Amino acid sequence: MAGLLTNFRTTLILGLILAALLLAAAGFVTPRGLDREFLRVVLNWGLAVSALLWLGLLCYFNFVQFRVWSQIPAEQKQIVNLYITPEALFWVRWASLATILFGACAAVAHAGTYLAKILTFGFFKGFEAGDQAYVVMGVGAWLALLMFVNTWVVIWPNQRRALNIGQGAVELDEDTRAKAARVAMLATRVNLLLSIPMLTYLAVQPLFG
Repeated sequence: MAGLLTNFRTTLILGLILAALLLAAAGFVTPRGLDREFLRVVLNWGLAVSALLWLGLLCYFNFVQFRVWSQIPAEQKQIVNLYITPEALFWVRWASLATILFGACAAVAHAGTYLAKILTFGFFKGFEAGDQAYVVMGVGAWLALLMFVNTWVVIWPNQRRALNIGQGAVELDEDTRAKAARVAMLATRVNLLLSIPMLTYLAVQPLFG
């Protein structure tokens, strides 16, 4: 068992296999079987896992790296920027994309105008009794979309400048890199701020079907 756990890829694959078996077992024992509702469950599982990775790394940057950065010796900062930060940014970017895609697919898999109702705060084809729930869910969904855009349009480009990484990277002066690092840090703080109310979407969704 220890041999399996020392390899990240093996551990991840094993975890996914176990999750798939549990999902399949749940689908076979439920009276409705592997229907549209089961598809929604699978997509919601993907949404939960990708959101956990995205927000977990967001918390890492805000609760750990940014807070202790001034205490790290200069030579060790270079090591962090060379190996740890680019890897974390890779998973942040793609986890954010996976979260949006899984969330959208789960909403599409819902019968009727569920996704349109969420994105329009319940006003799609007129606001009706009972549509108040879509206001809360819509706010959560749009906050997630704002965080996603912020990740790809603001945080990632500025982190690339600050760390001088990526294909075709051009060597920038220290002042430019420092400004880019500050913009990326503040944008990451914005995502942390938005993530707290955004989680209301995941919290209240089961209340409204």
